[in-house]
Amino acid sequence: MIALAPVLDAIDKNLDRSLERLFELIRLKSVSTDPAFDPEVRKAAEWLAADLRSIGFDASVRDTIGHPMVVGHHDGAAPDAPHVLFYGHYDVQPVDPLNLWTDDPFDPKIKTVDGRKVITGRGSSDDKGQLMTFVEACRNYKTVHGALPCRVTILFEGEEESGSKSLKPFLEANADELRADFAMVCDTGMWDDRETPVICVGLRGLVGELITIRGSDRDLHSGIYGGAAANANHIMARVLADLHDETGRVTIPGFYEGVEETPSQILESWNRLGQTADDFLGPIGLSIPAGEKGRTVQELTWARPTAEVNGMWGGYTGDGFKTVIPAEAHAKVSFRLVHDQDPAAIRAAFRKFVEERIPADCSVEFQPHGGSPALQIPYDAPIILKAKAALSDEWPKPAVMVATGGSIPIVGDFKHLLGMDTLLTGFGLDDDRIHSPNEKYEFISFHKGQRSWARILDAIAAK
Repeated sequence: MIALAPVLDAIDKNLDRSLERLFELIRLKSVSTDPAFDPEVRKAAEWLAADLRSIGFDASVRDTIGHPMVVGHHDGAAPDAPHVLFYGHYDVQPVDPLNLWTDDPFDPKIKTVDGRKVITGRGSSDDKGQLMTFVEACRNYKTVHGALPCRVTILFEGEEESGSKSLKPFLEANADELRADFAMVCDTGMWDDRETPVICVGLRGLVGELITIRGSDRDLHSGIYGGAAANANHIMARVLADLHDETGRVTIPGFYEGVEETPSQILESWNRLGQTADDFLGPIGLSIPAGEKGRTVQELTWARPTAEVNGMWGGYTGDGFKTVIPAEAHAKVSFRLVHDQDPAAIRAAFRKFVEERIPADCSVEFQPHGGSPALQIPYDAPIILKAKAALSDEWPKPAVMVATGGSIPIVGDFKHLLGMDTLLTGFGLDDDRIHSPNEKYEFISFHKGQRSWARILDAIAAK
């Protein structure tokens, strides 16, 4: 087994030089959504490929239908070493409005903000600073031992911030080259301020539907037809009200098929985080959890499925009054899915649920939106347990395994196109101001992020 301690020492010793390299990358204005910056995007790709080659990677810039990808390969210390695919993106968001920046967004600096040392500049956190933590971990492994503990493939994308139109075709065309034992993504954050690292093991899926209920052939005068004619708004309101029972559970038959209960030890670890309903809801002006009764806000947002009404309208909605019985009513409803829920089955069950509530002389029409399954890595998967132990050795508090209510498309692509699970861990903070003026990355995140990846690679390679 390759010794880890000298690698960590090298990371500490070479930190200033690693900052210089990060600054060089941040200075490249790789704004992917604005064609005016296309040359800068390519320069960033070429810079990364050259930097990877300097470590010993077989790295190249790959053209796509959009911005280029950077792909690099490096052998492991042993022929049978685990193979990992590391993904990051080198493109950044536009800097507008420029006048709200304290400093030039492409002139990175080390500053002290509220007593904390930070790295400033567009992309410092999202995602140049994050991806370079992994590159620097690899660099220091090579410097010390002349080899990497794992076989490593790197994929850096240049249009994550502008829709990733090239990503799926690229993965499909290069699946055999990119497929590994598992993927790793460093585009997430810490649980709290520089103390508790996070591993994301679940991403909720999504099903959406636009519903249109039609009654009469036109809007009707409520004085003439009120009480006798079907009101599309009333029908829609009853349908939507029926979606949940008094305990907050979704009432669609079969909705909870494939939903697993969260292991008790995981729930206990979430409880130890100390976040209350007031902590979570208070900043948005609320205080009472609205989902399934008897569950914490962490469980409701990380591990339980949802049915939410995102919009509803019908009849006259302008200024003043127009006393009509609306002929049509509309609603947008979305479902966040967990574990093994089947998006197609959820969609079919929801449509049947609605149709059963439509009067015989009225009609309903559906327009689908989305249809992605949830992604769940077993809490006891070996890669998760190894990464958890490695992170816990580096940070003041033990790593916690969480899930997220949102979706990360690349993780789904890795699973469905390449057959790989993904280790999601990152070192950003909520106040890093990504996508906003004055983006920053904590100095300690950049430093300990490098050490964390070194520990993770070492743990993965261990037999």
